[in-house]
Amino acid sequence: MLENWDWKIDGWIVLSGGLCAVSAALLGNFLVLRRMSLMGDAISHAILPGLVGAFLVTGQRNGVVMFAGAAAVGVLTVLLIEFARQFGRVDEGASIGVVFTFLFAVGLLLIVLAADRVDLDPSCVLYGILETAVIDDNIVWGRAIPRIVVNLSMVLVLNLVFVVGLFRALKISTFDQQLAASQGVPVVLLHYLLAAFVAITAVASFESVGNILVVAMFVVPPASAWLLTDRLSVMVALSVVIAAASAVLGHLAAMEIPSWFGYRFSTNTAGMMAVAAGCILVLCAFFAPRKGILPRAIRSLRLGIQILSEDVLAALYRAEQQGQPSLAAGTVRANLLVSGMRAMVVLAYLRWHGYVAQVSGQLSLAAKGRIVAQNTVRSHRLWEQYLASEAGFPESLLHEGAEWLEHFTNRTLRERLLAETNAPDVDPHGQPIPPEAHD
Repeated sequence: MLENWDWKIDGWIVLSGGLCAVSAALLGNFLVLRRMSLMGDAISHAILPGLVGAFLVTGQRNGVVMFAGAAAVGVLTVLLIEFARQFGRVDEGASIGVVFTFLFAVGLLLIVLAADRVDLDPSCVLYGILETAVIDDNIVWGRAIPRIVVNLSMVLVLNLVFVVGLFRALKISTFDQQLAASQGVPVVLLHYLLAAFVAITAVASFESVGNILVVAMFVVPPASAWLLTDRLSVMVALSVVIAAASAVLGHLAAMEIPSWFGYRFSTNTAGMMAVAAGCILVLCAFFAPRKGILPRAIRSLRLGIQILSEDVLAALYRAEQQGQPSLAAGTVRANLLVSGMRAMVVLAYLRWHGYVAQVSGQLSLAAKGRIVAQNTVRSHRLWEQYLASEAGFPESLLHEGAEWLEHFTNRTLRERLLAETNAPDVDPHGQPIPPEAHD
């Protein structure tokens, strides 16, 4: 892979893809948080008639008119969607689908009708020509730089100015439009400005990287960043890093992966950049520290083991108070009301950490486990007293309610419960409330 690397070609390809990815990701954060992800897809498709129309008017494929035409159609798309939603009384998703498919179809028809004069085609619309776009140079400060790099650099600067300059207004209007309006933030204007910048970003990326990559970068890096943080500023920064990494990894993968299957040539770079972004999203979905599937499963498993462990310790403590210093392990497992495997795991966990001792199949509390058990029973009986005296629960519901709450009660809360219930000595069932146990 590195032997075939040519900075004059591959370097520009990665830079072009990275500029597109970062430009789209900056705006995509607000699309994702506003639940407008499909809006980015809609605008990216719907600008096609604006592009072709601008070409038919000017006869040129470059220039400000192309951007203006795309931006105008982007804003028109939002207007039509809002019109269909408010006056047509259809679901927002349905209105987006109707508008963008209609405008995209109009754009494709215009391409077909003007095929002799327009050097765009449906395949270019989908996945672009990033590998060859970098040979179309412009002279900038005496140096030959691909035209697409110049265009995307300007778009990135525009998007940075828009996001950084209006960050506070975008932040407030994204999370609470009513609060934003009360503070004088032009919510509607920001909505259409965002649509216009999405359209400008899409048209700058349209020919070189195609629709697939720009749509992916509007959504995937911000979604990945959202899984990693709850702070908007950090989310924006992470989305930029993920977008840039997707561009680099995507091009390397486009060069390398086809050789694994016996192909001599690389695959489409823009498509592989989108695939790389998707792979990063999958990794974040599984391994993100707080929102990832695996960490959440581990936390859920740990909480389940903790609750079951405290139930076992409390049962041994109650038996000890009734003159039974130990209980049969089989009896304890049967009373846990969980699968046999989970019960075995819990008992193994308690033995491993020294909470219980097991001799000849009999379980008894160790000193370490007695502290936890005593405080768990204390929490349970304080909650029963509170639910009876303060919440007015009937006696039949006291045990079940306290059973849920006892596992989430620390020493501070127990002291508060004690004060609220006037420091009782016994619970509503007449059982003594044990004192606080200390290590």
